[in-house]
Amino acid sequence: MSRQDISDVVVIGAGIVGCAIARALSGTGLSVTLLEARGDVGDGTSKANTALLHTGFDATPGTLESRLVARGYQLLGEYAGQTGIPVERTGAMLVAWTEEEAGALPGLMVKAERNGYRACGIVGADEVYRRVPDLGPGALAGLDVPGEAIICTWTTNLALATDAVARGARLLRGARVTAVETGPEHTTLRTTSGEVRARWVINAAGLGADHLDAEFGYRRFTVTPRRGELLVFDKLTRPMVPLIVLAVPSSRGKGVLVSPTIYGNVMVGPTSENLEDRTATGTSEKGFEFLVSKGRALMPSLFDEEITAGYAGLRAATDHDDYLIDVDVQQRYLLVGGIRSTGLTSGMAIAEYVSGLLGEAGVDVTERDDLPPPPRMPNLGEAGVRPYQDTGRVAADPEYGRIVCFCERVSAGEIRDAFDSPIPPADLDGLRRRTRVMNGRCQGFYCGAHTQALLRAGADR
Repeated sequence: MSRQDISDVVVIGAGIVGCAIARALSGTGLSVTLLEARGDVGDGTSKANTALLHTGFDATPGTLESRLVARGYQLLGEYAGQTGIPVERTGAMLVAWTEEEAGALPGLMVKAERNGYRACGIVGADEVYRRVPDLGPGALAGLDVPGEAIICTWTTNLALATDAVARGARLLRGARVTAVETGPEHTTLRTTSGEVRARWVINAAGLGADHLDAEFGYRRFTVTPRRGELLVFDKLTRPMVPLIVLAVPSSRGKGVLVSPTIYGNVMVGPTSENLEDRTATGTSEKGFEFLVSKGRALMPSLFDEEITAGYAGLRAATDHDDYLIDVDVQQRYLLVGGIRSTGLTSGMAIAEYVSGLLGEAGVDVTERDDLPPPPRMPNLGEAGVRPYQDTGRVAADPEYGRIVCFCERVSAGEIRDAFDSPIPPADLDGLRRRTRVMNGRCQGFYCGAHTQALLRAGADR
């Protein structure tokens, strides 16, 4: 076996955290392989979340999570500007509906300050309703968090993966790890796409991280799949929700929020339901009823409008109160577990932290001086200029003016570009995440057949 057959580092899991790690390490002299069990990057936990670029104001002070979320907020904010990842800095309002919740606001502001975020301010009911006039009656006070933002989680994941590949990482999709064999010189990973060998293995497997951890002899945590369901409202409701409306958090989580989306919709959610099935991403009648009940209390007039979609995602909850990032130098193995929903914001900081741990373990993680520029991603955000709106672009290439999906204004040129990209979609869901096609009001009723034909044509290219 030649040295070329062994990657210096194999990162398992191509969600946001795994892709961020692969991007960081492929910017060094190390050879990097990124493994993904599914057919596409970002097709697990990372694709279905509340899509907030989070200041970390309410994280537990002193934890690794709080430190990495604060750092990630800065890193991802800068990276979004470089790559065109859509971000809207809407701000957020934490609304107190009871005297008990109002009494908790000063403590939350102190917590934010302990986390290094000092821009919060407590406001009275008049200011709450001035900012969000369509809120239901009964709000007593609010905590203003001006730095909170909405972001495109799909584009974030794809940008990091594309950047990693451009820097030299090898991406293997459809490569689920089935067994691990450690040895003195390297580790052999048996996958559904064949054997992969590595000098170092990084476990960023999300919902499967505990199972993979067990392959290295550990029994230190268990992943509990926690389903979060969300409702999506028609774009006509967007003016009703000018910023993110948050509940006062409890021990169970951050509660139900009402938030604008980067795509021009409004969403309500998520639920929080512990399950045993790690594949149960279907919505439920119980979840729908819960969200309607909670959401109607927050903003009754919103629920007079049309719900156009519902979806669910699974978060990798654990019995630990913090991120679980640990290095085993003897086995050349590094665990990145228990990241939960804050991984969207903290992913690039986690990658920076992991790189530092490898450096402390004797791995040369010096950044190369010949790195390619970051990729420029297609704009999926409603606040920016979409291709069909760019008259110069349409004049140069009429395919950008030929609309395929009228609900989301997706052009044939964008779909063509998705298939010509470094990481083309493998299926309809992947095409949705790259273009917004079939994501609108009709949910593919009008454009579904045409999009299927384009998918087949793209796969045959």
